[in-house]
Amino acid sequence: MLKEEFRTHASYSGKGRFLTFPLFVFVLVLGFGLTLDTIIETVPFERLGLFTNLSAFLYGLSVGAFGLMGREYLDRRYGRSNYLIAMPYLLPLSFRTTFLGIFIRDAIFYVLLIVAPASFGLLAAAPIAGFHLSSIGLFVAAVLLSFLIGLSLSFMASVVYIRNQRAFAMITAAIAVMFVSHGVFGVPSLEALVPAIGFQMNVPPFGADYPEAALYLLASLAASAIFVTLAYLLVQIRISISSRMYDDLLPGIHERLGFIRGLNRSLLSKEFLDLRRSGVVTKMFFSFVLPLLFLSFTTWYVNYGMNIPVGFNAVFYAAMVGFIGVMMYNWLNNIDLAEYYSLLPVTVPQLIRMRIVVFLVLTSGISVFFVVAISVLNGETELLWLALVVMFITSVYMVVLTAYLTGLKTNTFLFDTSVLMKFSVMSFLPDVCLTILSFSLLSNWVFSVIGIVLVLSSMGATTWVLYRGIESKWSKTPFYA
Repeated sequence: MLKEEFRTHASYSGKGRFLTFPLFVFVLVLGFGLTLDTIIETVPFERLGLFTNLSAFLYGLSVGAFGLMGREYLDRRYGRSNYLIAMPYLLPLSFRTTFLGIFIRDAIFYVLLIVAPASFGLLAAAPIAGFHLSSIGLFVAAVLLSFLIGLSLSFMASVVYIRNQRAFAMITAAIAVMFVSHGVFGVPSLEALVPAIGFQMNVPPFGADYPEAALYLLASLAASAIFVTLAYLLVQIRISISSRMYDDLLPGIHERLGFIRGLNRSLLSKEFLDLRRSGVVTKMFFSFVLPLLFLSFTTWYVNYGMNIPVGFNAVFYAAMVGFIGVMMYNWLNNIDLAEYYSLLPVTVPQLIRMRIVVFLVLTSGISVFFVVAISVLNGETELLWLALVVMFITSVYMVVLTAYLTGLKTNTFLFDTSVLMKFSVMSFLPDVCLTILSFSLLSNWVFSVIGIVLVLSSMGATTWVLYRGIESKWSKTPFYA
């Protein structure tokens, strides 16, 4: 299974480039460690530890959701090859053993890919920054526990999804309610939701209450073990793949898009039809909305719960919404394989451009809703006009940038270090500029607005250049892998 995961990623970016990804993580964390003294002048040290563990928990949630794609993986084939998850149909393997193997594979794979090189980055910074090796070890252990709790919880939820989508919705809603309740009422505590945070805050460099840390350690291990055990017991022995009949919906969609002419109209109609028939719209909705809910909670919690004068406002939030939304483009490239387009008079650049349009249609309404809501909640409706402009331009910029750099293989190409470096620089620079300028709005309105306009103008010009460049960059690329 580890070989399968490695080959899947390396087949698109090449083994050499893919294996440099851990090096990228190492250098990034090394730089973070060397500049930690400067960072904690703005953000308290404990908050950095808290956000790091929460980020690890959320990352575990995201990579552990392989069960959500269970039926899709069983349906898909790459020529003469198939996913190992489909092997119980052909070999004397049980689905329980296979799913447990996938969980262990993901845990090992992402620890080696990200957690291990990040740990070495901190160790390399230790002699210069003055970190204690024991503190680094305890910090890495806490982050690993947070990641495993998220991974195991997501594993259990994805197995529930295969058996009963209503139960999955109830579990997802319960998790969201508990986090919102913590933000609003302070109950339950974050340590109760993610016990690894309690472990982290009771060991060096944050605390020294070892008996309490031991209790949180046991709770973290128990939570992961319980989630994995429940998932193992709940795995469906056979995943039923049902065939469904649909009415001829394409002519109706084609007619509603009458304002578009030519091949683009037919291609766009087919993309919307695929979305409807695939049944992944709900998954895409949750993958987009849950990070927005977490961002909304973080913005509110820092401003009011922690009472830290960071300066989060509606314009900053709008920029973050624009940057987060790009994950929806990845979903569009995972609905189905694109090889069959090789038999049609369609090119890769045409399909990329159509999916950019679909992305904007799917995300614009949700993004506007969240930006308007946070503006009203923060009492910043006077910033709403600027926030909406920032949100729209950053959304378009990010999806065009991602489409230009990764084409139709977003998920795997972002593990190519050369692509990731370009993506990081081109997304990080405008993000930092917009963040700094949004923080300055209250102190120097005219300067900040002029700066924001200049940044947005640069992003708009870059978007146009990249959009035009999609044709030359991807015109000779085949649809098949």
